[in-house]
Amino acid sequence: MPYRILATMTALLSASLCAAQPELTIERIFASPDLSGPSLRQAELSPTGDRVTFVRGRDEDRDLMDLWEYHIADGEIRVLVAADAVVEEEGELSVEEQARRERARIAALRGIVEYRWSTDGRFLIFPLGGNIFVLDMSAEAREVHQVTASADFDTDPKISPSGEHVAFVRNRNLMIARIADGVETALTEDGDEVISNGMAEFIAQEEMGRSTGYWWSPDSRQIAFLRVDESPIEPTLRYEIEAGSIRIIEQRYPFTGTPNVTYRLGVVDIDDGNTRWIDLGDNEDIYIPRVDWLPDGERLTFQRQSRDQKTLELILADLARGEQRELLTETTETWINLHDDLHFLNNLPAFIWSSERDGYNHLYLYSTEGELLRQLTSGDWDVDALEGVDEEMGMVYFSAAEVSPLEKHLYRQSLVTNSPENVTRITRRSGWHSVRMDRNARVFVNQFSSTEQPPQLSLHSADGERINWLIENRVTADHPYAPFRPDHRQTEFGHLVGPDEQILHYRIIRPSGFQPGKRYPVFFHVYGGPTHRLATNSWSRRALIDQYMARKGYVVFTLDNRGIVRQGRAFQDAAYLKLGRIEMVDQMVGMDWLKNQDFVDPQRIGIFGWSYGGYLALMAAAQYPGEFAAAVAVAPVTDWALYDTHYTERYLGKPQDQPEAYKKGNVLTYAHQIRDPLLLIHPMADDNVLFTHSTLLMQALQERRIPFDLMTYPGEKHAIAGTSQRVHVHEMISRFLDGHLMMADEES
Repeated sequence: MPYRILATMTALLSASLCAAQPELTIERIFASPDLSGPSLRQAELSPTGDRVTFVRGRDEDRDLMDLWEYHIADGEIRVLVAADAVVEEEGELSVEEQARRERARIAALRGIVEYRWSTDGRFLIFPLGGNIFVLDMSAEAREVHQVTASADFDTDPKISPSGEHVAFVRNRNLMIARIADGVETALTEDGDEVISNGMAEFIAQEEMGRSTGYWWSPDSRQIAFLRVDESPIEPTLRYEIEAGSIRIIEQRYPFTGTPNVTYRLGVVDIDDGNTRWIDLGDNEDIYIPRVDWLPDGERLTFQRQSRDQKTLELILADLARGEQRELLTETTETWINLHDDLHFLNNLPAFIWSSERDGYNHLYLYSTEGELLRQLTSGDWDVDALEGVDEEMGMVYFSAAEVSPLEKHLYRQSLVTNSPENVTRITRRSGWHSVRMDRNARVFVNQFSSTEQPPQLSLHSADGERINWLIENRVTADHPYAPFRPDHRQTEFGHLVGPDEQILHYRIIRPSGFQPGKRYPVFFHVYGGPTHRLATNSWSRRALIDQYMARKGYVVFTLDNRGIVRQGRAFQDAAYLKLGRIEMVDQMVGMDWLKNQDFVDPQRIGIFGWSYGGYLALMAAAQYPGEFAAAVAVAPVTDWALYDTHYTERYLGKPQDQPEAYKKGNVLTYAHQIRDPLLLIHPMADDNVLFTHSTLLMQALQERRIPFDLMTYPGEKHAIAGTSQRVHVHEMISRFLDGHLMMADEES
């Protein structure tokens, strides 16, 4: 009897504890407060080094962003500007601003979504509700001052280094306004439906990592800007299908193999309004991905990239002499990755530049005459980015994948090194460190996360010593994720040896209640595109979805295939002219490994992907019929001929020149082979991967009477950012996979 009573009490206690633990749901993942803790964005050290600023979502509304500060001297964190205290109702965004936010992947956010410091650290400037506002940090009252009050929408504001003017773009023209009294001057006047001045074009924003089209000179007297002419691109009609209406938008979308925009690079004097035009060369079929001023304000550089992206030239223009010359040229047989690692020194006639010429991305020091002085870093690992330069101490700081492609760390190197292979690692905790340094590279803000730790924000000296936490974000009892922490599933990492002896990194999460010997279904989460890795030791909302699937009883598996960054050129170059094929060869290495694990049911492996991942999910179903029990593709590319020039031609060339590569990379080529359960999902106002990609596949499958499930989202763009829609799409995916993968478990 005592034993039975004890057993009964133990069972009741266990049941009570289980009942007390709330269920992690899709709805909760996207609700407020954010399960990851405070949503921190754009952490910046002030130019004077006395505070750190950032935008942060509210506990009750994670997508409404306010401007915050951490004051270093008093150690206090406080709200600087509450968005609704400045503008009660933001109103509708302009078409250009909607597109800009979609490109920046912040379409779901409201309030103060971006801000900038003035060079002297006096002003903070931010756009809100279509106008521009300034916060004077030197004033005791700290009042927000409205600089512009136009019925039109003002975007991309930047304060001049002198702090006297703010420049911005209105109606596709470059404008300036005096901060003191708001007096405005139009620096260009020819902006129209095909001409834009100072505004980053679609290709620049989406594919080249350039979100602006103008640059203040260091002396505040001039502004360099790009005048973009879209007239060579034939207008096409794009249909944005809303719930109760259809908007027909005439868009000049640069489909691969068709003409691009043309550029003029001008330098306008803000006093007299005169513009000097820089010679960009005889060939108009080029890209201008970057423009940078030298510290003297009399010279600037522009980068000229060939249409095939196999050549990148750094050109120096001397405005005083009216001369220009080539500083360096990068060439390759595949493609050149763009970067922001150009830094001109103030005290030496030299600059830092990064290059993949030795097979990995590394830093180099050049004279301003174009002479290579020395290589600063070397090794079988990639530099991610140049983070800061301390000229007084002769040190350069950079982030890199030196430890592993799974992690990101901060490093230091001497500007006069004779041993580029010997670098000093500064960050130590295993995980992902995203840093922002002050302009003198003496302190840095570190946003750290791992698969076990949500993002933390801390302030450090240049040697890595932590000065203070800004947001420690530990999962303590009052943290939003605390109720779900007891069943948080550990992420395991490993690697497989793929073709050509290349290392393929993976991550795997075992399901809740995992029992050795039992076979589980698999949620095979794939991306595979060249610009982004999934198998990293970092925290993200995507990782919370993976946690949700693991709690439901899935093995969650992700593998990074050849073609992806952070593993050297040979690893990337394997994808050249082979999109949709080389990735699937590698993903099937992962598939074969899974099927050989005694905890995996080989008959219940489902694959899911979004965007490029959706493309690979379709390729998996079409190229390997019968291998996957189900496939889910969200906003997938199907035909690369419908995608843009800069991205597609980088990897496949022009369709006129490489028809076979386009044919073999086209989902429709293999669509007739699809026979496994398929869920196709696409937002109906997608201006990135156009809805046409999916309608073509729908028709191809219908003509062959191949069954598939379909879900579309009226009015949604590529990210499906609507709050309810975000929940709906993931619940839809979960139900579909449960229906095809979990039912078999119940029947067995």
